[in-house]
Amino acid sequence: MSRSEASQPWTDEMRMRLDELLDEHRAMLRGCLDGLTEEEGRRSLVPSRTTLLGLVKHVTYVEQVWFNQALTGRSLRDLGAPSSPDRSFILRGSDSIEGVVAAYDAACAESRQLVADLALDDEVTGRGQRALWAIYAHMLRELAQHCGHADILREQILAARGAD
Repeated sequence: MSRSEASQPWTDEMRMRLDELLDEHRAMLRGCLDGLTEEEGRRSLVPSRTTLLGLVKHVTYVEQVWFNQALTGRSLRDLGAPSSPDRSFILRGSDSIEGVVAAYDAACAESRQLVADLALDDEVTGRGQRALWAIYAHMLRELAQHCGHADILREQILAARGAD
């Protein structure tokens, strides 16, 4: 048995766990808007553009960049994505919780589809050459960071309900 064959079960287990972690974090971010009004989703509580609705819009961009563009090499323009991370937080008047969540769900579904037939050690070249596992690690860091932001903002919004 070759070394790669001997390590395959570990790789399959690792891939399953990474997919689970990604989906857990995706669900947490998606859920940060549950039960909120449109005003609450847009409420600005920090000096930056960071709002709960803006966070979900931003992680949609992150999915497009790190799974779609990194795997397909398509341009941000072709993906319909903002031109920069900062611009991905900008909310338009037409943005709604329902619409932003639907776009996020679609981006996540496309991400899952794009990686379905790839192994963690497969190299992708759309944003420079790197192994798929490196994209997973980057995405988990991004999503974990933004889940923390969302937890704090949501806690403040819900606390303000009690103060009203």
